[in-house]
Amino acid sequence: MSALPDVTQANFKSEVLDNDQPVLVDFWATWCGPCKMLAPVVEKVAAAHAGKAKFVKLDTDQNPALSGEYQVSGIPCLILFKDGQAVDRIVGYVQENVVSSMLLKHVA
Repeated sequence: MSALPDVTQANFKSEVLDNDQPVLVDFWATWCGPCKMLAPVVEKVAAAHAGKAKFVKLDTDQNPALSGEYQVSGIPCLILFKDGQAVDRIVGYVQENVVSSMLLKHVA
């Protein structure tokens, strides 16, 4: 569905929390229509900001503990992590400019 790499409970700490770059995590599920609509939007933003941030996706059905830990109550949910902390989030389908604006607030 998406060109973004998957993260799981097993590699979340190393891929997201311990990363030197800001990391945008797309919390999604295979059955979620709006998630499927948002995936190409996130991929466009990832391409536009390559090298400035890392972009990954996390299947909420396969990783319920992480979804709970970060209080993901609705999907799609984009959470931006910086220095191991969740610093911003967007819930629901949004346009490309909204995702870019959120990212640019936190990326140099």
